Amino acid sequence: MGSPDLKRRFEEIYTAHYGDILAYVRRRTDSPEDAADALAETFATAWRRVGDLPSGAAARLWLYGVARRVLANGRRARSRRGELVERLGAQLALWTESAGPARDDHLDDVREALGRLGGDDREVLCLAGWEGLSSEEIASVLGCSSGAARLRLHRARKRLARELRAVGRDLTGRDEHTATPASSVELSRSVGSAKRKTA
Repeated sequence: MGSPDLKRRFEEIYTAHYGDILAYVRRRTDSPEDAADALAETFATAWRRVGDLPSGAAARLWLYGVARRVLANGRRARSRRGELVERLGAQLALWTESAGPARDDHLDDVREALGRLGGDDREVLCLAGWEGLSSEEIASVLGCSSGAARLRLHRARKRLARELRAVGRDLTGRDEHTATPASSVELSRSVGSAKRKTA
């Protein structure tokens, strides 16, 4: 059979059995999107194996078998993902418990201030505070010069300090809430801590 014959054969099988296979997968899936995925995978397999497809009514049964295996593979994949999510959730819960108290007003203020900043400012602050990167390393991540990275970090810190001053947290001198000095290093630690608690 030549390539045009294979194409015509596939088109005939697709046209004849599309409705039956769609109904089969739709009754066995939870959403139209899942049904569409299973249907697409079933007919993709049929296309790859068009030379193996039986003739006549047996083609529909062959397609049911393929659809059945596609659905089983999907269920196994969802089950594995669910198990992974459960394991990660348990690990994150342990990590969160060991990270310290769940509530810290200072960190809440930093988290809220970060949320009010633009995405670029948050990214450069978190690269410095959370990832602990130097200006040169930040430049490499952002694809800019070291001078540009230092300038972005400086401006982002100024904007964060302005947001924090608006809620009574002063990073340039003494903090109104805690009466302790707040340095640039403390700002970086606060950003890192606040980011970790939201991740």
